Amino acid sequence: MTPAQVLILPGYGDSGPEHWQTHWERAHGYVRVEQDDWLEPTRDAWVTTLERAVTAAPGPVVLVAHSLACALVAHLVTRPAVHRVAGALLVAPADVESENHTPDEVRSFAPLPLVRFPFPSIVVASADDPFVDAARARQFAAAWGARLVEIGDAGHINADIGFGPWPEGHALLASLLG
Repeated sequence: MTPAQVLILPGYGDSGPEHWQTHWERAHGYVRVEQDDWLEPTRDAWVTTLERAVTAAPGPVVLVAHSLACALVAHLVTRPAVHRVAGALLVAPADVESENHTPDEVRSFAPLPLVRFPFPSIVVASADDPFVDAARARQFAAAWGARLVEIGDAGHINADIGFGPWPEGHALLASLLG
């Protein structure tokens, strides 16, 4: 069986050079899914781009999503390409329905599908993430059937808060890769 290919899915604005997703891409050869517009995201365009990447992979894929990309994964679940997904690590899911937590530019991703994923998944959430209330992140994990890992006060789990290589997160991904 072909080993799973890891696809890196950055959120709104992409992931910069010191972001843990970029560190993992460089260190492990993971493939970043490049969206056409990082600052004016539209659900249909982003889902279509992800579907193409998933179907172009030589075998199953494991998705590594940050922020808005967690909503992207939730929308992929309703599409045929989902059968190629072997797992997902969903870090700091952004609440695309909340005007108090996220910018208007991400509203096309609402409503957020709260359906059980047909593959194993892990949601990593922070108690003080400015883009999602902790209770809402727990709701996402429960609805998606994901294992929830709460890591305390860790902001948006990105480079701004000091998450560079983030080996603890990579260990969670390794558990999905099996």
